[in-house]
This record gives sequence, C-alpha cells and structure tokens, in this order.
Amino acid sequence: MDTQNRHSHAGGVEHPDILVQLDDLLSGSAEVREFLGEMSRAAAERLSTPDNEVSCGVTVIRRKRPVTVASSDPRARTLDELQNSYGDGPCLTALREGTKILVPDVYSDNRWPRYLRATAANGVVSILAVPMDVKSTGQAVLNLYSSRVLGFSEESIAAAEGVAGEASRALHLALKIAQLSELRDDLTAALESRTIIATAVGVIMAENRCTRDKAFQVLVDASSHRNVKLRVLAENIVDQVGGDSGQGSSFQE
Repeated sequence: MDTQNRHSHAGGVEHPDILVQLDDLLSGSAEVREFLGEMSRAAAERLSTPDNEVSCGVTVIRRKRPVTVASSDPRARTLDELQNSYGDGPCLTALREGTKILVPDVYSDNRWPRYLRATAANGVVSILAVPMDVKSTGQAVLNLYSSRVLGFSEESIAAAEGVAGEASRALHLALKIAQLSELRDDLTAALESRTIIATAVGVIMAENRCTRDKAFQVLVDASSHRNVKLRVLAENIVDQVGGDSGQGSSFQE
C-alpha cells in the first residue's frame, strides 16, 4: 500500500489515516470530552465496513477526576453508561487488567450476565475492548460494538489494536494538555484565594490595631464558629468594606 498518501484500509474501504484526523482534532478541540467524542467517531468510521457497522466508545479514568465517557453514537453511549452503572463488564475489565477483551457472541458468554443481557437488548451481539496506553495521565479503553455475531475477525481485531495504539498517543497528549490547564486553573484559584484572604486580614488589622498573626487567627476562628469557608468569609469582609453600605466588617475584638 502506498504510504505517501497516508490512507488506511479496513475491509476494503479506504479511510483517512487516523493519525491525520487526530492531529486535526487535537489542534481544534478545547475540551477532553469534545476530543474523545471526535476520536470515537473517527475510530468507528475507520473500523466499520459496508456489512458491519461498528459503534465506538472511549472510557477514561484520571486520578481525582470524574470518569469521562464519549461515544460515536447513542448506542455506544448507552452501553458505556450501562456498564459504568453496573461497575463491571468487558470494557471495564480490559481497563482494569490492561488486556484486550473479546466477546464473540453475547448470547453464549457467561462472564457478565447482567450487562450482556442489556447489551443484547440494545441490538449488540459482539464486543471488543482494547486498552489504550496513556502513560501516567490515566487509564483508557476503546469500546467497540457490533450487531453481528463474530463481528470482530482477526483482521478487524488487529486493525482495532492499531487504531487504539495510534489514538493512545494523541489521547495522552490531550490528557497532558488538560492536566496542565487544570493545574494552571488550580494555581490561579489558589493565588486568588490567598490574595482575598490577605486583604481581609488587612481589614481586620486596621479595625483592631493588631498584628497580622492575630488578625489571621480572628479570621480562622470566625470561619470555624460560623461554619463558613475561610475564602468565602474573606470575600464577605472585603465586599462589606468595598460596598456602598458604609458598614465595617464587624470583626472588632
């Protein structure tokens, strides 16, 4: 196959190289969920054939962040959400164990009876779950669904593993970018919080003619007694002083 045109084949159907698509998606997507949705649709298109339409979902778990689920279509979204609600199934097993899971026929597989019954009720008969290596940024799995028995041949499984490998690199970068963005937002919030608390402490110092340490302790004690977060209480003090009411902060000793 000519590698210069950067195109791939699945079941005789020509598709754009998924790396090209993912590069475009990564540069144009501001949110991880948006990127995952576009990636799911690109993977489903790449792995479908004229006689076997494949639905695709992606599940991502990151430390201290909610589980992120994206899908190529409503069928994949329903099955991914069902599996997460049950807490077990082929895709979550692949995610936990880091190994490929194949369900050739949901009617003859007894590993996840409750989930596979729901799968059959939604018109899906075979499932393929392929883990994605996203390094230290989290865990991810590519979830593939077919309405055909034996919907994933050796050739299509190899193609799915290729897609997962290619997509892993782009997803790792997307998660890293999101991680850095979230860290920046957390640091910004922390600096803003520190600034507003320092301003409130200054107000209390001026009102009580006391030291900074004493003023900070007054603020901490008031936060504890009123069961109000320190930052929220500090914002209230600064708002009162900066408002039009002419009232002080009422934090005299």
